[in-house]
Amino acid sequence: MQNYSCDFLVIGSGIGGLSYALKVADYGKVILITKASLDNTNTSYAQGGIASVMYDPDTFEKHVQDTLICGDGLCNEEVVRMVVSEAPAQISQLIQWGVKFDRRQNGQYDLAREGGHSEHRILHHKDNTGFEIQRALSQKVRLHPNIQVFEHYFAVELITLHHLGVEIKRGYPDNKCFGAYILDLKTQKVNTFLARATVIATGGTGNIYHTTTNPLVATGDGVAMVYRAKGEVENMEFVQFHPTSLYHPGERPSFLITEAMRGFGAILKTVDGKEFMHKYDKRGSLAPRDIVARAIDHELKTRGDDFVYLDVTFKDANEIKNHFPNIYEKCLSIGIDITKDMIPVVPAAHYLCGGIKVDVNGESTIKRLYAVGECSSTGLHGANRLASNSLIEAIVYAEKAAKHSLENFKNIDFNNKIPDWNYEGTAHTEEMVLITQSYKEMQQIMSNYVGIVRSDLRLERALVRLEIIYRETEQLYKKSTLTQNLCELRNLINVGYLIIKFAQMMRESRGLHYSIDYPRQRCGEF
Repeated sequence: MQNYSCDFLVIGSGIGGLSYALKVADYGKVILITKASLDNTNTSYAQGGIASVMYDPDTFEKHVQDTLICGDGLCNEEVVRMVVSEAPAQISQLIQWGVKFDRRQNGQYDLAREGGHSEHRILHHKDNTGFEIQRALSQKVRLHPNIQVFEHYFAVELITLHHLGVEIKRGYPDNKCFGAYILDLKTQKVNTFLARATVIATGGTGNIYHTTTNPLVATGDGVAMVYRAKGEVENMEFVQFHPTSLYHPGERPSFLITEAMRGFGAILKTVDGKEFMHKYDKRGSLAPRDIVARAIDHELKTRGDDFVYLDVTFKDANEIKNHFPNIYEKCLSIGIDITKDMIPVVPAAHYLCGGIKVDVNGESTIKRLYAVGECSSTGLHGANRLASNSLIEAIVYAEKAAKHSLENFKNIDFNNKIPDWNYEGTAHTEEMVLITQSYKEMQQIMSNYVGIVRSDLRLERALVRLEIIYRETEQLYKKSTLTQNLCELRNLINVGYLIIKFAQMMRESRGLHYSIDYPRQRCGEF
């Protein structure tokens, strides 16, 4: 067992974690923790791009209004205006760090348009923008002398006043974070990492559902840790399902067919080749994601089909291959030539719009603890995220968190009274089947009862079923030597509980939460 200390502890290595690390590294020691390799993140899987106002006729006000409309009345307008207005400066920062966005022949950036956007404002790199951002930032992080990267280390619990014997209740105003207990996945030992400021950048929760575009590492670890540490979370009912993931049964994660393809002109059709989105929204296939996902879900359930088609075959073949080379190659690998064949697609769990509640500085309700990226709830997305607003939110809030933590970190002393991790009464479990079976059951419960369309009865049944798995898992956790699989299962169950409880408190349908018991007439609602 080893103890480590640093000025800034960053848990997670996507755009939020990496950009925060780079912004503070010139001023102090940074330790960056990632449970897989540095590049295995949600950011790497982001295809479409990053939203920012760049040229006329686009304006900040148009971007603000598009975001507010998509968020269905639950966005924090102050936050929306802040993120939109600060986006161009953060785009410049990414470019300075080496990110290469596509340009037109005249030198201007090639801006795409996606659902819910009134103008072309999506900067991209082909159809693998996230991969390009991850490449550039990872390279900068690895080369920085003040950043120490710990790959294959898993954050188990946050260290707070609770570990000093103080009884903490949710909402306790003076709770503080001192770092985290972190499991070395190679030695299976839990080490103590102390920090003056701790940043949660652990990404999403997609693997709580059977079908998701998220990588296998997206297991809600940060949200669960903060909730257990008595920090506040919010808006957990708003889970965004991407309307178009490639229908390829048995493949996990599901391969994403970027929304930029619909911005490019692709049309959604039923299996008999008929366009259907006009029945649900006047914007057709360019309606916001919640509307499109529900429309597809409705068509599949009423028709009994397994998928719908996305048709881009009427566009120029060379343009298709140039704009979407990775999608073209992926589909070709399973016998689909997207220049000639329609693409079978289904909705898949994609993005959590709620999460760890943070203020305008990215600080959670636990002092010295920040959250950036998908694991956080800033108020930007409201009830539904506007396409490509997530990457820009992550780096804008990394900037906010960096500035705030830099103002205070030198005045914070390390607490030397933190106890080591307690292994008492634990033993290695040979019963992996207990974990894998519970994982499958949890995904079935969430997928069948807490998916795109919900009801009071489904939510109540989900809660009862999940409670059984929760009790079994907690018993196993208390007596077992820690493993990644066990910790991830425990975190996902925690997140599932939060999604259900927040959904039960919503006595209306709004944005990504749609209940048949509380239908609400709005453009695109049915």
